[in-house]
Amino acid sequence: MSYVVDFTTVSTVGLESSPVVEALAGLRANEARYFHNKYDIDFTTEPAEGTDTLAWVTKILADERGIVISSPALEVAEPPVPGIRWAYVFYESGLAINVLYELAEGGKRAVGFKLSDGMEVPDELGAFKFARQRSKLAGTIRGSYFVIKGEY
Repeated sequence: MSYVVDFTTVSTVGLESSPVVEALAGLRANEARYFHNKYDIDFTTEPAEGTDTLAWVTKILADERGIVISSPALEVAEPPVPGIRWAYVFYESGLAINVLYELAEGGKRAVGFKLSDGMEVPDELGAFKFARQRSKLAGTIRGSYFVIKGEY
């Protein structure tokens, strides 16, 4: 069942099993606000299990950097932005991964990691340096990224 994320009233729907549920819900709402303000579209999530979105993100992580996320995936989202395949995966640990993949030849392509307030850096992401960002919805967000070199 899909869920349209409301960034004015932060809800934990779909994320209840996370130990940092409030911070992860705030992080998800922060992303929803971005897409509403920038593209005027709703940020809609669905359960992650068995989705093409989760398989695509998992393949990119494994192929590009040999990364396998140990935490279970809770939700995925693919906001409909013209010319871009933009995928999000929200994990039980509080991790959010997004893949920005511009479809045009030579376009921007990157994987972004965001850590919810209160979670430790997962062992599989220990090689990355994380910058801090403040958010009214999510508290302190720590983020990092890498550029995608392959074709997906």
